[in-house]
Amino acid sequence: MQAALNFLMLHWKSLLGWVWLLTGIYLAIRIVWQQRSPAATLAWILALCLIPPVGLVLYHFVGPRRVERQSLRRMRSRALLASETDLQALRANNPHPPVWATQHSRLIEASSGIPPSSCSKVERLLGGAATLRSILQAVQCACQHIHLEYYIFEPDQTGKRLLGALTERARNGVKVRLLVDGVGSSALLGWRGRAMLQAFVQAGGEFAVFHPARLDRWRPLVNLRTHRKIVVVDGSIGFTGGINITDEENEEQLPKTAYRDTHLRMEGAGVRWLQYVFMQDWVYASGKHRFEPEVLAPHAPGPFAVHVVASGPDSDGQSIHQSVLHAISIAEQRILLTTPYFVPTEPTFFALMNAALRGVNVQILVPRRSDSWLVTVAARSYFGVLREAGVKIFEYQGNMLHAKTLVVDDNYSMVGTANFDNRSFLLNFEIAVALFSPELNRQLADDFVHDLGRARLVAFNPRSTQWYHRLPASFARLLSPLL
Repeated sequence: MQAALNFLMLHWKSLLGWVWLLTGIYLAIRIVWQQRSPAATLAWILALCLIPPVGLVLYHFVGPRRVERQSLRRMRSRALLASETDLQALRANNPHPPVWATQHSRLIEASSGIPPSSCSKVERLLGGAATLRSILQAVQCACQHIHLEYYIFEPDQTGKRLLGALTERARNGVKVRLLVDGVGSSALLGWRGRAMLQAFVQAGGEFAVFHPARLDRWRPLVNLRTHRKIVVVDGSIGFTGGINITDEENEEQLPKTAYRDTHLRMEGAGVRWLQYVFMQDWVYASGKHRFEPEVLAPHAPGPFAVHVVASGPDSDGQSIHQSVLHAISIAEQRILLTTPYFVPTEPTFFALMNAALRGVNVQILVPRRSDSWLVTVAARSYFGVLREAGVKIFEYQGNMLHAKTLVVDDNYSMVGTANFDNRSFLLNFEIAVALFSPELNRQLADDFVHDLGRARLVAFNPRSTQWYHRLPASFARLLSPLL
């Protein structure tokens, strides 16, 4: 024993070096074996091999194999749900999209499994206050069921107001199911939300947590989250978009600092696909797979052609990523992109640059300073090349810009939960709605122009600025596949 200790004391540096080397080789082989994109692979190797012992633990919890294991479990839940749901009836009588959008819809359906649909009414909602009022109105009129799924549901004044309304409807016999993310809604799951949730459950409400962050079922703190925001009332009214349930996004609570955001209110057949996505997530998170017979009731086609797009790490389809890429590639006149986090994947970066080079008017609106310094710095590392290609980039000077919208030409737009970054496209569960409507396109374009009134055109070239600006941006960009 003493001899072994003496050996360790004399050779600890060499042993540590060998541990460092072998751990680095092991990590590199494991990461390369996943056959992910070269940029993501190199970023993982760079980030983890610099600190191999810590990297081994980090890779175990956050690495690609974790996504693979979750994928298998989620697919089993999806099969369980499909066995109890008449998907043929759900797909029946789906309208055809406009002729010019046929290939785009075909791509979405092939990558996500969701066919095109329509709505009798689609309304865009600006800001958290207007969105909360509209949701509360729908909730108070609910007769059968209310389904909600949120990344952030805070136990603040906004959350108390909505959860109180849900509790009241549950007490009156309406079936209410609430699904929240285990990390984004951690405050609701803590002591601050305990009494509210207890009253909700006692009134008959059902509650589930998506990937709880508990020591006995540890999940990555940043990956594999449900970033979706879904509300479905009686299967006929639906909401989705960028707005969470929090005072931070409610102008009535924080008029000077509330986020600038966009949401959608939908009525009609298209809502059934928001419903179906919620049902998949509910079955997966709660293990409960029994729903009321009318939960997917049929609806007559409406005048607004829409296509619900759902994506997540449980599928290789990357449906939101693919649909955004295709929309950019078919643009002929203009692309108006609003996003709070602009850390593009390599394909979307080159798609935007190529669109500008072929003469498309490409304009991007981002916050001057997001709530993540690293993301803000990484975003600016892309500005120089895009500006040289002809892309106009604006930084919003008002409150935190949180809207996620895309306007292409005069007929196509998209509103959803996905940011323009690797995390939303590949690592989180997201949802969006593609809108084939000149009217909605015009409204969202008008919103973009209005927001430009509080924005400044990026006139500097980050590649020619001082070294103390370029250096952090360069390092942040190296980590962009992980952001």
